[in-house]
Amino acid sequence: MSVCVLERERDREKESNEDGRGWRLLAADFLMSFMWVWSSVLIKIFVHRILGYGAHEFEGEIVRYSVSLLNMFFFTYMCKAARGGHYNPLTLLSAAISGDFSNFLFVLGARIPAQVVGSIYGVRLILDTFPGIGRGPRLSVDIAKGALTEGLLTFTIVIISLGLSRKVTNSFFMNTWISSVSKLTLHILGSDVTGGCMNPASVMGWAFANGEHITKEHLIVYWLAPVEGTLAAVWVFRILAGPKKDKAVAAKKDDGPQLMKSEKLN
Repeated sequence: MSVCVLERERDREKESNEDGRGWRLLAADFLMSFMWVWSSVLIKIFVHRILGYGAHEFEGEIVRYSVSLLNMFFFTYMCKAARGGHYNPLTLLSAAISGDFSNFLFVLGARIPAQVVGSIYGVRLILDTFPGIGRGPRLSVDIAKGALTEGLLTFTIVIISLGLSRKVTNSFFMNTWISSVSKLTLHILGSDVTGGCMNPASVMGWAFANGEHITKEHLIVYWLAPVEGTLAAVWVFRILAGPKKDKAVAAKKDDGPQLMKSEKLN
């Protein structure tokens, strides 16, 4: 009886710890999404209003991109400190696809909505504090070209992120540098087409504030296309990275009997 009671207590403690971690992740997702939409606006205010650079001035662009890189480093550190919290639904989705089904449901049904709500409240506070500061990412081409662009940008950054997750380098600085420069480059490439956002939650915050969150343009270009790009990237990465892992496992299996024989001979 005492053994059964101990096992039940351990199960309850494990469940309570998991519940507590789940709530912490939701709070971290909400807060970081809130902060992320604010960071882009604060960078714009710092470069154009405080430093006084023009909209397309070369020196101003250099300063803005440099500050954006520092901002990405800061948020990467925040994600690490939050032990799993994040501001981009696509990052959570790419990891959840490879995990267990219960975690996938938790990400899809709780964590991504928390990010969306955080972005919505962040944008609402921005517009209340700085009226007319902006309207968020804008589509400057037709829906098909916009969806293709956003999907390809997402596919590329997810492939890069998955590669870095395999610990190409053990340096936190180098991994963050590669990821940040890649994101910034893709953002610049897509900025004149879709805004180069690659973050559905952030776009949702601005679209909700402008009453455009249920339009076909928003749903297809900024949600459906990035999600499909993420799924395609995970699938392609499994194909490309899978055989290498399988070969390593097969090599270990082949070496096993030989090691046993050598041990017996010795």
